[in-house]
Amino acid sequence: MSFLLRALTWWNSQTLNTQFWTWRNGTKVGEDAEGNMFYQNRDGSRRWVIYHGEAEASRVSPEWHGWLHHTWNEPPTERPLPRKAWEQPHLANLTGTPGAYHPEGSLYRAEPATRRDYDAWQPE
Repeated sequence: MSFLLRALTWWNSQTLNTQFWTWRNGTKVGEDAEGNMFYQNRDGSRRWVIYHGEAEASRVSPEWHGWLHHTWNEPPTERPLPRKAWEQPHLANLTGTPGAYHPEGSLYRAEPATRRDYDAWQPE
């Protein structure tokens, strides 16, 4: 069954065709914290990612995203980006999961804010 899934689906890691093409033409450049593997062809003109698990583009960190889109030439394994003290670690898109953000008035919150009539703004 897994062979059939790999032959016909692209959202579960890689297909057989992608695996064969990567084996023939790809050079592994690095791997990120989530287990995604990054490749490029011999002349560096083409770059791609093999996802570890579900293929979700928001799981690629900003460092690797910049390298994939030719924003910079060196991969983060060779030349890491400088981090600012205020930067938070990268998170994948949490929409539709229990960790998703729900604003104060959202009905999805455990304790939603009480509904009020319109409050007009009063200058001080």
